[in-house]
Amino acid sequence: MARAAGGKLSLTVAEALPKDVGRGIARMDPDVMVRLKVGAGDIVELGPQRKTGLRAMPTYPEQRGQGAIQIDGIARANAQAALGETVEIRRCAFDTATAVVLTPTSAAFDSAKGSDYLGRVLEGLPVTSGDRVRATLMGGQYREFVVTESTPDGIVLVGPKTRITVKGEGAGSRPEASSITYEDVGGLHEELARIREMVELPLKHPELFERLGIEPPRGVLLYGPPGSGKTLIARAVANETDATFFHVSGPEIIHKFYGESEAHLRAIFEKARAKAPSIIFIDEIDAIATKREDVRGDQAVERRVVAQLLALMDGLEARGQVVVIGATNLPDVLDPALRRPGRFDREIEIDAPDRAGRRGILDIHTRGMPLAPDVDLDSLAETTHGFVGADLAALGREAAMAALRRAMPRLTLEDGQIPYQFLLELEVTMDDFQQALTEVEPSALREVFTEIPDVRWSDIGGLAEAKRVLTETIVWPVKRPDIFKLAGTKPPKGVVLTGPPGSGKTMLAKAVANETGVNFISVKGPELLSKWVGESEKALRQVFRKARQASPCVIFFDEIDALVPTRGSGAEVAERVLSQFLTEVDGIEELRGVTVVAATNRPDMLDPALVRAGRLEVMLELTLPDLAARREIFGIHVRGKPLAADVDLDLLAAQSDGASGAEIESICRRATMMAIREVLGPDTAPAPKAGELLVTAKHFQTALSDVGLPGAR
Repeated sequence: MARAAGGKLSLTVAEALPKDVGRGIARMDPDVMVRLKVGAGDIVELGPQRKTGLRAMPTYPEQRGQGAIQIDGIARANAQAALGETVEIRRCAFDTATAVVLTPTSAAFDSAKGSDYLGRVLEGLPVTSGDRVRATLMGGQYREFVVTESTPDGIVLVGPKTRITVKGEGAGSRPEASSITYEDVGGLHEELARIREMVELPLKHPELFERLGIEPPRGVLLYGPPGSGKTLIARAVANETDATFFHVSGPEIIHKFYGESEAHLRAIFEKARAKAPSIIFIDEIDAIATKREDVRGDQAVERRVVAQLLALMDGLEARGQVVVIGATNLPDVLDPALRRPGRFDREIEIDAPDRAGRRGILDIHTRGMPLAPDVDLDSLAETTHGFVGADLAALGREAAMAALRRAMPRLTLEDGQIPYQFLLELEVTMDDFQQALTEVEPSALREVFTEIPDVRWSDIGGLAEAKRVLTETIVWPVKRPDIFKLAGTKPPKGVVLTGPPGSGKTMLAKAVANETGVNFISVKGPELLSKWVGESEKALRQVFRKARQASPCVIFFDEIDALVPTRGSGAEVAERVLSQFLTEVDGIEELRGVTVVAATNRPDMLDPALVRAGRLEVMLELTLPDLAARREIFGIHVRGKPLAADVDLDLLAAQSDGASGAEIESICRRATMMAIREVLGPDTAPAPKAGELLVTAKHFQTALSDVGLPGAR
């Protein structure tokens, strides 16, 4: 039996850390723990609305001094307390449970196969009858249950010998899909705070707005790339406010019969008013509320639905305690009348998360994973530019699947069941995450070609001055932005690489993207041009928009002279594209976190406005390599090749005067192919053994002659 002991304190409820969700932890300041006479790991009782038990732990140093208690959404629901409210906390004596009966909140749970595993997952968790508990499984998946019975009664601790029984099917609090808390939303703290003040306050404390004599906000529009968390935020707010949640997909409103679409929409709002306070979440709202002037004559249904939605959101009839949340990734196609105050009072952009946001999301999706010591989530957060929340969830899932594929050959079933020891040995390593990175693409960049190239500075011979300039103009601003902020200056927005064909312009651009670890968008100039008026400019705008979403990012325009030649050349399309390019690089809207690298071997064809200060101001000319650079390039391209003892790279460098880097690479490739041809001979010849395949000086001399260099003998 639980017995209350000691004094009690009142503390303000605050949001828990994502990694504490489902663990039954209450974090508080160490001085508060001293006043309560509790140590780390002791059980405390929360009240007064409803008694529930949690394990006391100290807060981290950076979060102390706020007089708050950090508990997750599950504990808040069990204690019937919301964020910002006050709870009473006291030390609590407890017993270890001999038996606990659980009921799943959604689909049936196979108790015959899962009760033992469930007991091990919940071990050490304080529970009481009526509590909701979460069992976090591998890959961040979880199942939720309601404690329907415990022996003995009161607050008890699940121990190693506690008998767990799962009974019933779907009888419990609310569906698992709706039990999302604020701690399940990572990287969106500012956006969540803005939505809470727009949605949570009007639904929970309407008297505040009555006292101020103003109408509470009634609508929020969330927009951003797919997978960024718009629907997740709406579900979390609905769950935390205990509001009735109506999820409406835009296209499902449209009906083939006249007037049925509007009637369907009216019925949804009537149900929401009857069950107020409630939230209507309209997903893909652009499908039913496009601009009326753009609607064709045969789309009269869409025009009537827009008019009905406008009337329901702000018409003659009061809406009551009903908040409408709309979500779209195409905000510009919505009807302007819908975006005015009184309907959607606030528009909140849910953008691709930054590095800190990605780290928080990775924490959430690796909660239940057995991570190996070599897994570095900070490094993963650094390299996943452009990844939205859904991409990071897929990354964790693919890494777990890679770990499972590694372990499956060792699996031996015992009586048709997976042995518990096998589950204990499962481990997700950094190599699993690296493999997953090759399979998951960032959603924010899916419509354009993007990659992080595998070319490094060490793969480029010579060009020391070019490497230095690119490091200063591109690498430093990404790696050390604090230095530029301290100096009160901004880095250049773009670099133009010029030089003869094969001098290494494209390779330099790839290397600089790799060295910075940022996203790399490669654009071939002519591929943006279209025969339709306005389509070329639109394609260019899309490239820059995607780059901004996935910043920091490098956009590489190869053969830029074909895309934006000098004005007055007679090409009307090219002049419009040039104007669009100039405004994107240095227009009213500032280009932040995006660096433009362009390459051309015809700098005389570029418009002077393009290379002025403030745009592509750094002009970097790449010349043909000198003797030392040619020796270095030969060394790079013969790396790993079976060279004969008579190959003299210094002699080859001297004989290849006037050769570009691409031509030297071609010489090494031709010489290697000759050696392969001699060894293989006819198709039926056996594969050569080690030491039989050698690339000799004769092969290199023949290759030099084939390339036609003047220095070849």
